[in-house]
Amino acid sequence: MRRWTIKLSAGLGLLTILLTCCYAEENYCFASRSKTCSECLRAGAGCAYCPDENFNGPRCDLYNNIKAHGCSVATIITAKSSMTIDKHRAIDTKIQKSQVSPQEVTMTFLPGEEKSLDVEVFSPITGPLDLYILMDFSNSMSDDLDNLKRMGKELASLIKTLSNDYTIGFGKFVDKVIEPQTDMRPEKLKKPWPNSDPPFSFQNVIKLTNDLDDFNSKLGKEVISGNLDPPEGGFDAILQAAVCGDQIGWREHSTHLLVFSTESAFHYESDGANVLSGVLPRNDELCHLDANGNYTEATNQDYPSIPTLVRLLGKHNIIPIFAVTSYSYSYYKKLQEYFPIAEVGELTQDSSNILPVIQTAFKSIRSKMSIQAEELPKAFETQFLNSSGQVAEYGLLNIKPGDIGTFKMQLKAQRMIEEEHACEMNPADREGIVRVKPTTFNTPVRVKASILCPTCDCEKTRIPKADRCHGNGDLMCGKCQCNNGWLGNFCNCSASASALDTNQCIGPGMKEPCSGRGDCQACGTCVCYKPEQFGGPYCQYDNTQCKRHSGFLCNDRGSCIMGQCACTEGWEGDACQCLKSNQTCLDSKGVVCGGRGKCVCGRCECHKSEIELTSTCEPNFQYQFGVCEATRSCAQCQAWKTGEKKKKEECDMCPFRVVMVEELKEKEQVLDKCSFLDEEDECTYHYTVEVNKDPSVKELMVEMLEKKDCPVSSLLWLLPLFLFLLLLLALLLLCCWKYCACCTACWQRFLALLPCWKRGRSVGFKEDEYLLRQSQLTSDHLDTPMVRTGPLKGTDVVRWKVTDNVHRGPSHPQALIKPNPKEMIQFPISLRLNRLFSENLFHPESRDAEQLRKEVADNLNEVYKQIPGVQKVQQTSFRMQRNAGKRQDYTIMDTVLPAHRSSYPDIVKVTEKNVQSGNFHDLKVVPGYYTVATDREAAGAVEFQEGVESLDVHVPLFVKDEDDDKKQLLVEAKDVPLGIAEIGKRVVNITIIKEHATSIFSFLQPAYTYSRQDAVANIPISREIIEDGRTQVTYRTQDDTAKDKKDYLTVEGDLSYGLGETQKMVPVPLLELGEKDGLLEDKQIKQFLMVLSNPRQGAKLGRYPRTTVTIMDQPEPSVMMFKKGTQNFTTSDLQYTIPVVRTRNTDSTATVKFHTKKTQQFKRSGVLNFGPGETEKNIVIKPEEYPGPIQPETFQLELFDPSSNASIGERRTTLVNLTEGVPRSPEKSQMQQMGYVSQKATSPGGFPLTPENLKAKATGPRNIRLNWDPAPGNPVGYKVKYWIYGDPEKDAQVLDVKTPHAELTDLYPYCDYEMRVCAYNVLGDGYDTDIVSCQTLEDGPGEPGRLAFNVISPTVTQVSWAEPAETNGNITAYEVIYTPIDDELKPVGAAKKVMIDSPKKRMLLIENLQSAQTYQYKVRAKNSVGWGPFRDATINLASQPTRPLSIPIIPDVPIVDAEAGDEYDSYLMYSNDVLKSPTSSKTPSVSGDDYMTNGKWDQNFLFPGGSLTRNLSASSSPMSTLSSNYRAGGGSMSTETNTTYLTGHSGSYRKDMMGGGVHTTEVIMRKRSENRGYTDENIRDSIVMTDVSSKFPDLGGFGYTGMQSSSQSQFSYSLSQGSRARTQSSDVNEALYSLDRVLQDARFSPGVPETPSRLVFSALGPTALKVSWQEPHCEKDILGYCVLYQLLNGAEMKRIDVTNPAENSVIIHDLLPNHSYLFKVKAQSQEGWGPEREGVITIESAVDPKSPLSPMPGSPFTLSTPSAPGPLVFTALSPDSLQLSWEKPRKPNGDILGYVVTCEQLHGGGDVRSFQVNGDSAETSLTVPNLTENIPYKFKVQARTTQGFGPEREGIITIESQDGGALSQYNNQSLTRRDVFLMPTEVTTQTNVSHTMLNDPYFSDGMMMTTQHTESGGMVTRQITREVVQRSVMGGSTVTKKMFYET
Repeated sequence: MRRWTIKLSAGLGLLTILLTCCYAEENYCFASRSKTCSECLRAGAGCAYCPDENFNGPRCDLYNNIKAHGCSVATIITAKSSMTIDKHRAIDTKIQKSQVSPQEVTMTFLPGEEKSLDVEVFSPITGPLDLYILMDFSNSMSDDLDNLKRMGKELASLIKTLSNDYTIGFGKFVDKVIEPQTDMRPEKLKKPWPNSDPPFSFQNVIKLTNDLDDFNSKLGKEVISGNLDPPEGGFDAILQAAVCGDQIGWREHSTHLLVFSTESAFHYESDGANVLSGVLPRNDELCHLDANGNYTEATNQDYPSIPTLVRLLGKHNIIPIFAVTSYSYSYYKKLQEYFPIAEVGELTQDSSNILPVIQTAFKSIRSKMSIQAEELPKAFETQFLNSSGQVAEYGLLNIKPGDIGTFKMQLKAQRMIEEEHACEMNPADREGIVRVKPTTFNTPVRVKASILCPTCDCEKTRIPKADRCHGNGDLMCGKCQCNNGWLGNFCNCSASASALDTNQCIGPGMKEPCSGRGDCQACGTCVCYKPEQFGGPYCQYDNTQCKRHSGFLCNDRGSCIMGQCACTEGWEGDACQCLKSNQTCLDSKGVVCGGRGKCVCGRCECHKSEIELTSTCEPNFQYQFGVCEATRSCAQCQAWKTGEKKKKEECDMCPFRVVMVEELKEKEQVLDKCSFLDEEDECTYHYTVEVNKDPSVKELMVEMLEKKDCPVSSLLWLLPLFLFLLLLLALLLLCCWKYCACCTACWQRFLALLPCWKRGRSVGFKEDEYLLRQSQLTSDHLDTPMVRTGPLKGTDVVRWKVTDNVHRGPSHPQALIKPNPKEMIQFPISLRLNRLFSENLFHPESRDAEQLRKEVADNLNEVYKQIPGVQKVQQTSFRMQRNAGKRQDYTIMDTVLPAHRSSYPDIVKVTEKNVQSGNFHDLKVVPGYYTVATDREAAGAVEFQEGVESLDVHVPLFVKDEDDDKKQLLVEAKDVPLGIAEIGKRVVNITIIKEHATSIFSFLQPAYTYSRQDAVANIPISREIIEDGRTQVTYRTQDDTAKDKKDYLTVEGDLSYGLGETQKMVPVPLLELGEKDGLLEDKQIKQFLMVLSNPRQGAKLGRYPRTTVTIMDQPEPSVMMFKKGTQNFTTSDLQYTIPVVRTRNTDSTATVKFHTKKTQQFKRSGVLNFGPGETEKNIVIKPEEYPGPIQPETFQLELFDPSSNASIGERRTTLVNLTEGVPRSPEKSQMQQMGYVSQKATSPGGFPLTPENLKAKATGPRNIRLNWDPAPGNPVGYKVKYWIYGDPEKDAQVLDVKTPHAELTDLYPYCDYEMRVCAYNVLGDGYDTDIVSCQTLEDGPGEPGRLAFNVISPTVTQVSWAEPAETNGNITAYEVIYTPIDDELKPVGAAKKVMIDSPKKRMLLIENLQSAQTYQYKVRAKNSVGWGPFRDATINLASQPTRPLSIPIIPDVPIVDAEAGDEYDSYLMYSNDVLKSPTSSKTPSVSGDDYMTNGKWDQNFLFPGGSLTRNLSASSSPMSTLSSNYRAGGGSMSTETNTTYLTGHSGSYRKDMMGGGVHTTEVIMRKRSENRGYTDENIRDSIVMTDVSSKFPDLGGFGYTGMQSSSQSQFSYSLSQGSRARTQSSDVNEALYSLDRVLQDARFSPGVPETPSRLVFSALGPTALKVSWQEPHCEKDILGYCVLYQLLNGAEMKRIDVTNPAENSVIIHDLLPNHSYLFKVKAQSQEGWGPEREGVITIESAVDPKSPLSPMPGSPFTLSTPSAPGPLVFTALSPDSLQLSWEKPRKPNGDILGYVVTCEQLHGGGDVRSFQVNGDSAETSLTVPNLTENIPYKFKVQARTTQGFGPEREGIITIESQDGGALSQYNNQSLTRRDVFLMPTEVTTQTNVSHTMLNDPYFSDGMMMTTQHTESGGMVTRQITREVVQRSVMGGSTVTKKMFYET
């Protein structure tokens, strides 16, 4: 009992100590639990150790903590670091070279310590310059070299202008002299091109020299060379030029520039585009130039990587300038991003502008300075601050040449590096000399930095068998080191068996040892299972159960230790919620709480006061409408014994005393000067208020003027007379009461005039009700008069409010919709400024208006910023208000304040306070007037000055489109806060009747684009006339990313439209790009808005009340082309109309010329002029203008010579076909020529004529308006036919109308429609018009598809979503918002937004989320109309399965840091430019064009003369999932391909091809000339494999089972050019049918394992799965297995290695419920890895609706796997058609609705055709027409289900004509299947395939067939060996077949 009592006391004591000490942020000293003194000091900076043997606290802690715990100061052991400046020479600007100061510094650091160093740098204006030109010498650069030679003198003069101390050198490069980069034929190695030098890698031609004549002489002798592949080996040359300093001639103190000139892309390390990838060793980064300057190791090592180049160029202070052509500009622009300073210039095709490019780049480089720390040890990190103390990103500083610049370097020694303590690291990683310098400097600041790892002296002297240790141990540094057999802090516990008694680990009130949370060790010591969570002597404290503040554990300002919060330094409280510092409690004088309260928990608790106090207990006069109003009653009662507090007990409670004085101080000397009217004697008193200058005096100083200002005479003697007259008048009125109804009003008015009646005055509205018609409104406000009766002496302020839609009852549907309090809305605010209105303020662009607008914005923003969520004011304007009393000449300011809807009460309160004080910060306003409004309510105040009887209240009317046809507003006078008037008529009702609009104003489109070169953006504003008349609308521009007076000039005003006017143009001046913006590389897109408002005279706003105008620096060219490639006319047509269309940038003017070609009779040319907005023009040819009869012919029209802002599209020419037409009668021709009769309107039988001038215009996203001229005659009506573009006209909908116009409704948004109209009468329909097309307008997008989460870790997730089902336009961006929320779904932290500006990137990786915090994720889409609705989901990552993964760089996925800022651009990077980097590289390399689309990965490899395309499909086909097309012009190639063959069960797969026939297989060698299907000039030979049906006995059903097999292939080609023979064998061809597709795949080496023969899945839970397999066949021992798995939708592939070959199963725990996974298993032997066995599986279970990745506890779970449709069966019907059939999928992912079939040519060309097949029958077929013989086609069939689309089934087929004749006859059907390979010249193929098959027509069930196939050389033969092995298996046997193809 005594033992645990002592332990409990010690534990509680330790807890008390922990809670009384201050811990630094993350107190690593205490947390280190150091066992020795040295370990303590090494724990980090600030750690101290107490060696006092009597000390009972934590020995290792912060110095102040140990001292506070009672450790003797003299004994405390600490360690200190140092910093000394060893060399400091001041900068001398007279020396024209780069300088830094200081030059050498020595710093020592303790782990975790940070030091700073101030550095000065100087860059001369014209310093030494070394310019090295490195030029691509491939043959395509020959004209570039000639131009450079010719520019010798210009180059000399340029270099002299750049520097007066210069050198210039020259180097050349091509590529590695090795295949496939170089043609290795001997004659090509001597001269790859005519008049060229032999190929080479790199040669230093001219060492850096200042002899320009010698330079030009040597340069003139250079001759071009050449190579094969387009990417060049320039990286080899750059590296050698950097590291070979002596050979190149770089000087030490000069600026080093390397000009890299090429027109091609680049090879880089392991770039995968050459056979050297992975073959050659890594570049050794050493110099390998011989005496002639040639690079000698080019063919012995790989190219350098991009990180290597960045590092080496930085190390040698070389700045690259990439001078490249437009072809490769984009590659080098990406490459530039990885260099601290680099420039990219675009060359012309012949490099004639290389000198201006160099000059421009040099100026840009001189304007930059980037600081970097080189050779930084691993344990250190740096950052650089500019002169203002801000972190310089990438070390970029704005220091001009010739100036001395300063910056601060912060160097920090890290404590832990990847979980390794700094003192445990290699010494080279924790100390070294850091070179700090600008990238253009050679001279650095050398900082010798090292981390101290101190050792305590007390550890060198230990006291053996010390008494303190009970003689059982040694005392060292105050701590016992126990001998063997003894335990405890003082070695007083024997490690005997009794010490192992677990009862010693049971504390009071506990039932289990160590509370069930730990292991009981000897002597009752508990070791907790999770020390980071459980603590205490008995593990009784849960460190996750401390108190929380604002939802955060220990307020996120401390650690939970032993159940209590141990706060970080500067915080205290049971939840660390209190600041220790009183800095937040200091008032403006620096006094804590102003001396009127106490500081508690960082906040003031003020004493009770009559005056409202601020948060620091200062008088808050703003709250009480100013100083005067706050002190009025107390000053009046003390000085004059009158007023509200004239009672003595009330007056004595005033917080100040009044001093009577003869003269008051000036207003500038005091806080405020006040004057008030004393109502009891009608006299005015004056006083001042000031704060006492003595801080010890808390009271205000109030000085009262001794004399009041009273009227000259008193009217008290008139009082008796007034009383007499009053009685007399009352008597008379009583007599007349019943006879005069109007006397009541007179009586009330008279009484109001009396001073004794209700204080004598009243205020109220003049009218009871107003009735308005919306169509007649000219303003969105109504000036409502308010009147005052009674004595007009004195001032009255009346507060009023307006409520919208009071006619709606509480059960009205709109009233039930509660607004979102977090919605950001605009608050219109009006104030009366204390300045007279001037005429200039009417003009917004005037200087006075601009200055006042800025003053208003600055002061209002300063006042309103105290309200959370408020943004800056905008749209400030100025006006006057008539009938505003004596101050109607003062300026009224109107502005808009964006804020949350819930901020309305706060905005009103703050506005009211500041108005009454007369000041908005420094802006003077007139008290008594303000208005604050929302979109549904408003509040304000008006002021009646002395003598004012009437004034207007400016009431907002809240007119909205969604208003009811009749709505009411209630305006109410609330109270009179200042003055003595009573409220009379309190309310007025305003009724607004909504009428149909007479006009609709709108912009024509939601966005416009203009170039700065246009100088003016002409924005059309359209008016749609419904009832003609005069009307007006207001327009105004607003800033977005484009700024007024910087990018454009603001315009605003009113447009007046007269009768019949439908459009007006508003010009907006555009400004030239500023010099500063012109230098920016990544310029922001500049946009501004134009907004329509305030439509008048019955008009309203239409579809686009606002438009976005984009200002482009360079205008995007228009594209013009013919609308159709072919035009057909007849010789009888009156005219030929050929349309030309324009796309892109249609807002500007453009021209293009045209002329006819190859015509005998129509010689025509001209110019088409496109105006702004015009997208189509017609070229009209009238035959009547040409002499002679019109003959049939075919001619061309061609477009040429477009204007500078336009280009010509793909249809540059159109073919015009003239055919013979029907002759016309002379009378008819004459009438047609005169225009009385149109050809189409001719009506021989009395039918109506064709309507003319049909026009279509989209009026909305679902509406199109049609207008046409009425048809001649009297038609009964018109029929409008309309259909979606691309659909057949027979499917058109028909609308019957009686008028010559129609409105099409319920259309699809953003959809192309075609329309035509015909008139009809009693006889029937007339002729149709021509087809017109029109596209409906865009609409807002729908919500995105369901959100999916890939949980990487508890703080990292990958969220993805699907495109909205209804895009209603082009999606331009997505926005992701994620917010931490509590259990009630309320936000507990700031929401963060990420904008993803690419619609293709529908995935986001979010890092640094709060652990164990629930987040709400919301995603919405945007198109040109705006944002659509949110799709949201809620998830807590901590509740998801643990997925311990490293964070990959995911291609094409934005990555965002949750700890970053709230701006849109807070994501780290788009990683589509990232491929792979070497292990030692920190900077990623640039990728090529690799894309993953639709589940397929397409890779393009470059070969000499051709390319290779590899398509890997995620689905399987009955033949293959691999389709390969190899094209090359020579050389050799090696690749490795994994292919899966999935065969499916089909009982009648080949019946139609095999019945009674003989099946043979041919291998045919053909020359290219024999192959009509391919025309590629690079293809020299093709191999065609053909299956020909002929006579063969019917062997019954032939099919495949659902088993899988795979093959892995290795290709190395060696196909000779000689003749080729062919042999064939047909005895087993039918059994090999399924193997014909894999003849292109290679065999395995002997001993490589085959595919694991079986894959079994077993569900262990909703997220756990057991995967088993059977050992595959292998001639050698299996060494192990590999299991790969990933989400089927393409997440990261995970790998599990099984090293024990006896194990054939794994268990996986981190799966997601209801997600499909792809699993792959393969085996390994000494010969390598075998092929993979694949399977797709899904664990289905119920999930938590709030967290879609969390399964419901106890819910059942099942396994499922979707399957593809059955094997595809092809039946040829004719040379150009076939029938395709397939079986229903065995396990579809949902109910089958139908199928989607796609057909495309295997090797490209032609369109992809798609077929929709409905139904879910067991077998489905489809007839496919219009095929081409001898062309291979690829078919895909995919089931369309209720859950989406299932896996695809693929098949490849060719219908080949036999011997040029008809098809071979077998039941009139024949099928030929060809597999086509286009290979390089030399081919050798090895293939190994194994298939397991059932229902084989040749063998009984259960038989296994193995085929081995080897093919080499040009001769192909087959040898068949049959080997039967009988097994004792009932009902079956096993047959092994081995087939060899060999020479």
